[in-house]
Amino acid sequence: MTFKTEQEAFWAGDFGTEYIRRNQGDALLASNLDFFGKALRQASGFRSCIEFGANIGMNLRALKLLHPGIDAYAIEINAAAANQLGEVIPSAKVYNTSILDFVPMRQWDLTLVKGVLIHINQEVLPQVYDKLFAACGRYLLVAEYYNPVPVAIPYRGHDDRLFKRDFAGEIMDRHPQLQLVDYGFAYRRDPSFPQDDITWFLMEKR
Repeated sequence: MTFKTEQEAFWAGDFGTEYIRRNQGDALLASNLDFFGKALRQASGFRSCIEFGANIGMNLRALKLLHPGIDAYAIEINAAAANQLGEVIPSAKVYNTSILDFVPMRQWDLTLVKGVLIHINQEVLPQVYDKLFAACGRYLLVAEYYNPVPVAIPYRGHDDRLFKRDFAGEIMDRHPQLQLVDYGFAYRRDPSFPQDDITWFLMEKR
């Protein structure tokens, strides 16, 4: 697999594989159940979904419990993570590729990206926004670190690997058909169901 950016190679390689160990378990699943219960409370009638950057499927596990029978697909750049993801959803519905190389051939009722845009090279974000919009049949849920202006943050000893900005606002500016339905914040110090200081935005294509 060849990559267009340093960030893609970073997550496809050993660092991305090590990420798997840190981001799994029953506590995370419980937090995700609480998270999606809140973030999708204004969404209804969705029967299919695709997650951009699904890792081993902890988000999809929660969605499948909350919405049994949902037809789930996923994109994941790291081969080890994609292999484990195939235990959560059928392997045929796992695209082991870079988001930048993924071409949506259909639309899904719910398109999801959570903690992924923050790690993508900022120069190619418009391309990713367009892919999210193209894949979105009705709802788009974006859950990332928010900042009103773009800023780069050192990440586990690495530079240019973590960025904060108004991802959802930029997506809606670029694609006015998407309108904000709901938004909220999940705090890392929540005593019951912590998340990693994520601000989420639920949009609907109209």
